[in-house]
Amino acid sequence: MSAVTDAVRVTAPGNPVGQSIRDSLVIARRNLIRMVRIPEVVIFGLIQPIMFVVLFSYVFGGSMEIAGSTSPEVYREFLMAGIFAQTVTFATAGAGAGIAEDMHKGLIDRFRSLPMARGAVLTGRTLADLVQTALTLLVLAVVALLVGWRTHTSAGEVLGAFALLLLSGYAFTWIGAVIGLSVRTPEAATSGGLVWLFPVTFVSNAFVDSSNMTPWLRHIADWNPFSATVQACRQLFGNPGVSTSDAWPMQHPVWASLIYSVLIIAFFRTLAVRKYRSAAA
Repeated sequence: MSAVTDAVRVTAPGNPVGQSIRDSLVIARRNLIRMVRIPEVVIFGLIQPIMFVVLFSYVFGGSMEIAGSTSPEVYREFLMAGIFAQTVTFATAGAGAGIAEDMHKGLIDRFRSLPMARGAVLTGRTLADLVQTALTLLVLAVVALLVGWRTHTSAGEVLGAFALLLLSGYAFTWIGAVIGLSVRTPEAATSGGLVWLFPVTFVSNAFVDSSNMTPWLRHIADWNPFSATVQACRQLFGNPGVSTSDAWPMQHPVWASLIYSVLIIAFFRTLAVRKYRSAAA
């Protein structure tokens, strides 16, 4: 903690944007060091998505009809975009709990006394969580390949899909930041983060074809930002699951995912910084 304090104190006043970037990177480094020193946080964060891959692949693999086929191999390729998107989205709960813990322990009060950009604490935290999410995705991709998932497009399109996933995950992390700043304990932040995540991820096209849903539920799923990211990844991976919906996000999923992510970041980052300033006032 003293290293972080010293690093922030020597930040010279100047360009506000440059100072904000430097301060954010210092906070991100602090959180990454903490992750390295507590490796069980990363390890347990990997267990859940790996379990989802194995369980969904082998339990539901032969009972789901995708693109007119009930082949387990087809379902695994259909499934993985949803698992990837769910993994980056569920990182939101951890981000909210981490911010709530920092506030509960009084760390925010310590940062208040330093000449640093107000939004740097939150930005640094979300950037560190983004790095952890990227490592989780890397391990998850290896596991997916082992169970039979394959891509059928160029390397550029595959990398583009993972970039969309990280952007979407980063956007949802800001929702977690707002939740973490709005509750009193880390336990409440974890519970509050999961309450809305389950309907968002399951009322979507992640695990089943939305065309099999009732009309009103399918409409919700088709306009769900989470569904747009899943559909964009399937398109960029070349995996089965072409949508028959006329909804704009399903017809233009890559653009829809980008627009949704930018709007979520713009709105919830602004709200989170305001809440942080209010808490630190």
